[in-house]
Amino acid sequence: MAPPPPRPALGALFLLLAIAFVGIAAAAAEAVDTNKGLVVVVVAAGAIALWLLSLAIRNLRKPPL
Repeated sequence: MAPPPPRPALGALFLLLAIAFVGIAAAAAEAVDTNKGLVVVVVAAGAIALWLLSLAIRNLRKPPL
């Protein structure tokens, strides 16, 4: 079975969500000085951002000819 074709609209959505999670990770990283428990939020948000970015790249690529 062939993989589904890329969907640019879905890729754009994933890209926006990845940017939002990068912002969450950055904000939590700045606040780690006052609350050490936020390290978990930084790691989790960073991992989700990377995952969403990989999905965005996969959906924004042009299909092979």
